[in-house]
Amino acid sequence: MLSLNLAPIFRIRGIDKPYSFLVKAGLSHHSATRIINDKTHILRLDHVELLCDLLVCEPNDLLAWIPEKNKIYPDNYPLAKLKFEPAETELADTLSKMSYKDLKEVTQTIIKHQREENMDETS
Repeated sequence: MLSLNLAPIFRIRGIDKPYSFLVKAGLSHHSATRIINDKTHILRLDHVELLCDLLVCEPNDLLAWIPEKNKIYPDNYPLAKLKFEPAETELADTLSKMSYKDLKEVTQTIIKHQREENMDETS
């Protein structure tokens, strides 16, 4: 079964009030409620685009697939790439346990990666 998997993205992006965030971004109260509560069965493409733009992600990042328990799927099943796997730890928890030296190194790696992406975009 496919479902929306927005909670981890909201947490990573530091969005504490996703409903307010989505309404301020232009979604109707009804749409925001249904999206937040994963009660939507029809997702408009303009909503997908808006979510991806706001959350800086790809459409695949918005979805999770939970296989049916009594069904066997081949190893190359296309939806397997979207298989829901709960995060073992939260990013903030992981970062809080890192040494200051390691945090500086991670920060430098991220900055370097961002600079490389910006250079690729301007080329």
